[in-house]
Amino acid sequence: MNDPLATSGIVVVDKPAGMTSHDVVARLRRFFGTRKVGHAGTLDPMATGVLVAGIERGTKLLAHLVAEDKVYETTIRLGASTTTDDAEGATVDTHDASGVTDEAIRAEVAKLTGTIMQVPSKVSAIKIDGRRAHELVRAGEEVDIPAREVTIHAFDLGEIRRDGEFVDVDARVHCSSGTYIRSLGRDLGAALGVGGHLIALRRARVGAFSLTDARTLEQLENSAELSLSLDDALIRVWPVLNVTADEYDALAMGKWLEPRGLKGVHAAVGPDGRAVALVKEKGKRLATVFVARPSTL
Repeated sequence: MNDPLATSGIVVVDKPAGMTSHDVVARLRRFFGTRKVGHAGTLDPMATGVLVAGIERGTKLLAHLVAEDKVYETTIRLGASTTTDDAEGATVDTHDASGVTDEAIRAEVAKLTGTIMQVPSKVSAIKIDGRRAHELVRAGEEVDIPAREVTIHAFDLGEIRRDGEFVDVDARVHCSSGTYIRSLGRDLGAALGVGGHLIALRRARVGAFSLTDARTLEQLENSAELSLSLDDALIRVWPVLNVTADEYDALAMGKWLEPRGLKGVHAAVGPDGRAVALVKEKGKRLATVFVARPSTL
């Protein structure tokens, strides 16, 4: 039997520097021969690494992936502040950071670990009164973004290198979704009194998807293949709830089942091993959150 979802799923791209996430989507549309391509979790042009994209019906799954935690590898340069909190912006202030000790850096990093209040970068994609912050900044308008709570699960320091008045700090950050690594670099530099910005940023993991899943655009151009089918993606990310064939058919029609005492979202998988839907208990119903294989297909 032909599977109508055979071409639907997830592609994990190792995004190169210098491209926007939208640029990557445009490439994938050409490679896969479809307009139905989207991405979850924007990466700045300077950043590289894991960009999760949905193909065909996989685009409908992306909204359910945005709350995942993330891991980044970065290099923070202490001694200069920029307009964008990264190397692409204009330098606005410099200070001699050569006197900053490793111990002082580690002490401030410890303060930036755990649950903290963070002010996103002014050139972020956050919307203020319906317009994105970076658009307002480029239009010359003042932007006041309120602080938000984020969680830094781990802020692990690597090599600390000294080059004249600058200090470059390598770090690996495990954080909640919505965390701005540029803001971490900015705030570390501010706390040390010398300013700071990112000179390198690479996303190593988004939730269940990592660089081991990722393929370069060159690889995808040569062979446009999914990283994970829709079934594999659902089964990897969410715990599995095995359902009968009759229950499978009911969920495919968006119907609800009797509750089972489940906590959180589960992937409902039929006897044939295919995932029919994401389900969650709501009161006295086990209801669909997302139907992967609707009966109308």
